[in-house]
Amino acid sequence: MAHPNVDRVLAHLRAGGASPRASEGMRVLPDAVTTAAAAATALGVDVGQIANSLIFEADGEPLLVLTSGAHRANVDRLAELAGVKRVRRATPDFVRRHTGQVIGGVAPLAHPKPVTTIVDVSLAAYDEVWAAGGVPQAVFPITYTELVRITDSQPQHVA
Repeated sequence: MAHPNVDRVLAHLRAGGASPRASEGMRVLPDAVTTAAAAATALGVDVGQIANSLIFEADGEPLLVLTSGAHRANVDRLAELAGVKRVRRATPDFVRRHTGQVIGGVAPLAHPKPVTTIVDVSLAAYDEVWAAGGVPQAVFPITYTELVRITDSQPQHVA
């Protein structure tokens, strides 16, 4: 699958010094995998290994939370971590405007402008996690440590 979003994600991975496993390991699945459960099933991995890319609106600004597919993010906790009054799920238009990608395929990087990012520490329990590659059919493997580094984020407990 040749798609500009996938190409941008791969270019950002390479430019950021990602390992060959991440920067060359994009997997395009036959069908869209817009949920952690669907991605885990398609990949044959534990649902906790899926790094859900969730965009929230935090006092009007985008906040990307990379959380384990095994649980949900607590919006009150996210507001505290982000130092804002209110965090809520973003609309599809808000997500596309700030990431250039659609819900279900939001990658942890390759957005038009930097997005404040929080990575769930529970992903550290896995040797390898899987993140979206810019479209709902594309995913790539990456280590937790590399995910934190490449997104220039701070690990936090988000549940």
